[in-house]
Amino acid sequence: MLSIPVNIPLPRAPRLVTTLPGVRAKALVERDRNVTSPSYTRDYPLVVARGQGCMLEDVDGNIFLDMTAGIAVTSTGHCHPDVVEAIQAQSANLLHMSGTDFYYEPMVEFAEKLANRAPFPGNARVFFSNSGAESNEGAIKLAKYYTKRNLIVAFLGAFHGRTYGAMSLTGSKTVQRANFGSLLPGVTHIPYGTHVGLDYLEKQLFTTILPANEVAAIIVEPIQGEGGYIVPEDGFLQRIREICDRYQILMIVDEVQSGMGRTGKLFAIAHWDIMPDIVTTAKGIASGLPLGAIIARSHIMTWKPGSHATTFGGNPVACAAGIATLRLLEDGLMENATRMGEILQAGLFKLCDRFPRLSSPRGKGLMVAVDLLDETGDFDKELRDRILQAAFHRGLLLLGCGKSAIRFCPPLVIDSEQIQIALNIIAEILLEVM
Repeated sequence: MLSIPVNIPLPRAPRLVTTLPGVRAKALVERDRNVTSPSYTRDYPLVVARGQGCMLEDVDGNIFLDMTAGIAVTSTGHCHPDVVEAIQAQSANLLHMSGTDFYYEPMVEFAEKLANRAPFPGNARVFFSNSGAESNEGAIKLAKYYTKRNLIVAFLGAFHGRTYGAMSLTGSKTVQRANFGSLLPGVTHIPYGTHVGLDYLEKQLFTTILPANEVAAIIVEPIQGEGGYIVPEDGFLQRIREICDRYQILMIVDEVQSGMGRTGKLFAIAHWDIMPDIVTTAKGIASGLPLGAIIARSHIMTWKPGSHATTFGGNPVACAAGIATLRLLEDGLMENATRMGEILQAGLFKLCDRFPRLSSPRGKGLMVAVDLLDETGDFDKELRDRILQAAFHRGLLLLGCGKSAIRFCPPLVIDSEQIQIALNIIAEILLEVM
């Protein structure tokens, strides 16, 4: 087993001491290949040993600047001492007792805190899950249970998870649906982010093949995540709310990637002052421990005991991490996300002026993306992927999304110096590839 001296602070900038991947990394990748599912998607051979803040160290001693946060999960940074302390303290007292059958304080306390911060007026109730996909599965069931309707409207480009119900809502990539047979019936997808899609819903679908009075919910990401970090047109989300009110349809907002402070607000929907009926969240909620939640208006979450449950959702250790995470978000990290996001977008705009094949940045807070374009202005996925690989070999961790976008979703503890390091590395790469 590899021994890592965890008490040694990591540098604040990349430092590569071996050719990537190193000897130990190669060996682990080979072991992994023999025993784990080939369905996993690894963009490059990063084999992580430990992390602190925005920095990661691999098994060969290479240091990386992480602009992925484990896919927008480690919101307070890797191994934030306050979160680690909360996990350690709770682990010494109670690891598990299934909150759907018994009671324990961390689950009640975290539910109270989330309910008090729900992005809608009145009382709220919380159901804890293990992930974003599970939260969205539960939201489908809750919407159908409450409305006694069977149809759901979702959006092209959306990603809500890979379990059967969540996959049925997802409209991101054919590979996520291919060869899995029949999905959940009654799901209709429309274009995201523009009034064209909502015109199509109201003027075409509702008058021809989709009875509005049979639609239980419209589920939408305030900022589309895997679809490309797409920010919708002005009035788009407000109009969804109006449509839902007009036809007594529930508005479900998927905040799995956009929530928990990533955009500078606890929930991204607050940027538009719109009040949904149900919110789903996960990823950054517990700084890396598996936890998700459904937050719903109290009069909607009235399903009977046994209607929906989970063995591990709301685990006491995960809830303790969630409580610590929420405190850190509200004590300055959401404000930092706003400030650092402005610095990041300003730097990316400067790169756009230098490199025409880089689109203008988009996003809010530290949920930002740029597209890579070819000479004709079309999306260039191959160029994007080359940049991701080149960044890895310079000690910068990035992820793609959408058709040809690079997403920036670093831990919310990132500072301006680290953002500039990332921008400098990207500039070096662009000079080489363009």
